Amino acid sequence: MTVTETSSHVRKDLFPTGRLFIAGQWRAASEGGLMAVEAPATGERLTDVARATTADVDAAVAAARTAFDSGVWSGLPGRERARILLEVARLIRERSEQLGQIESQDAGKPIGMATNVDVNGAVGAFEYYGMLAQQIDGSVRETPGNVHAYVQREPLGVVAAITPFNFPLILSTSKIAPALAAGNSVVLKPADDTPLSSLMLAEILQEAGIPDGVFNVITGVGSELGDRLVGHPEVDKVAFTGSTEVGAHVAGHAGKNLRPVVSELGGNSANILFADADLDRAINTAIEAFVFNAGQFCMAGSRLYVERPVYERVLERLPQAVANIPWGDITRPESVFGPLISRKQFDRVARLVSETVSAGARVIVGGNPDPDRPGYFYPATVLADVREDHPAVAREVFGPVLTVQPFDTEEEVIEAANGTAYGLAGGVQTGNTAKGHRVSSRLKAGIVWINGWGLMDPAVPFGGVKASGWGRENGPEGLNEYLQTKSIVLNLEG
Repeated sequence: MTVTETSSHVRKDLFPTGRLFIAGQWRAASEGGLMAVEAPATGERLTDVARATTADVDAAVAAARTAFDSGVWSGLPGRERARILLEVARLIRERSEQLGQIESQDAGKPIGMATNVDVNGAVGAFEYYGMLAQQIDGSVRETPGNVHAYVQREPLGVVAAITPFNFPLILSTSKIAPALAAGNSVVLKPADDTPLSSLMLAEILQEAGIPDGVFNVITGVGSELGDRLVGHPEVDKVAFTGSTEVGAHVAGHAGKNLRPVVSELGGNSANILFADADLDRAINTAIEAFVFNAGQFCMAGSRLYVERPVYERVLERLPQAVANIPWGDITRPESVFGPLISRKQFDRVARLVSETVSAGARVIVGGNPDPDRPGYFYPATVLADVREDHPAVAREVFGPVLTVQPFDTEEEVIEAANGTAYGLAGGVQTGNTAKGHRVSSRLKAGIVWINGWGLMDPAVPFGGVKASGWGRENGPEGLNEYLQTKSIVLNLEG
């Protein structure tokens, strides 16, 4: 594997203020607390951010409620909201270099990925939903009798958005953009590990003209703030991305107030490689599917099923394909992936690989991190001779680890692919278009890619089934998550 040296240079001048953004003002946490933010690539401290308390949660929700009820945003015509959201997109693009640097150092992403994927993804979200904001309309319904009935779509109120560490900017904007387009107010709680791009986003939204209180950011420890935020009586909807375990807790807590939740949770996605596929393309796709963002991708293709006639050929070619991956130095545009987010995540990935090898798996490549290297770098690792009950197969690894298994029949591989509690994504690599459609239609997943992986666009919805959550982000479906329907019936008789 092509390893590039890790740069220890930290641009601390890039980072926005370590304060909370509430009601259009930057303020210290109510008790003055701070918490450190660490660089995954070096293990050193980047900066400190405010450590909010439940009192700060209450203040942020109150600001959002006041703004919503005033109509300062919710009462604007969709065309005016669209103008401001498109200005947000313009400002993000204008500051893409700075935002990319922040996301790269805070989340441990290679700078090329942080800019081309994460920042551009945020631009796309605000552009897409800025355009959709102008198209929120209702309909007149034909009814018997002398009445006039019509349906209108309205914003929900206050949305609590809780986002994870792996795609801080993208998974924040995929909630914020549609929620704002619909006319809601938002309180954003970014991940403990990666809050910095959210703070800069607050600056951008304010400059673009988002009224005070419509968008608020609270940083702090999720375990200290989460229950208060999702269970707050003035919160009307919760948007959450994270683990299945935490997602179940969030849904249960929000449910006490009968508040709806849209959630994208864990995944353990299957990538099916048929013998009739273009093998070069399919192997490249398999690599991309499991090393993207160092495997810290809920939709990672971490389980590769290969049709038996080409199984050994694939195993023979994977080591060289992995060896050609440039990785390590996140400051180099050509780097494909960087470190894991934290020591805790590094240790978890290493443990799952070790347990799987102890259970009989064979290491094809990787699995031997450098103990002297600073930061939390885990090499791309491929395991063969695995079974469905092996730890790295049965659980979500959330690291650059691929398990490879052979299959003989279409029925067999569909059963294996669906044989997990998760249902977030899937892939089918085949030269037979009919087979691609046929197999995809039977995979229990919210999104399936044929002859590719991870192809995302703001217009295309994604989300999970089973233990991978419910609801959808992106597309018109993502906007609908933040609207409610009201029927109005007018009696025309005197």
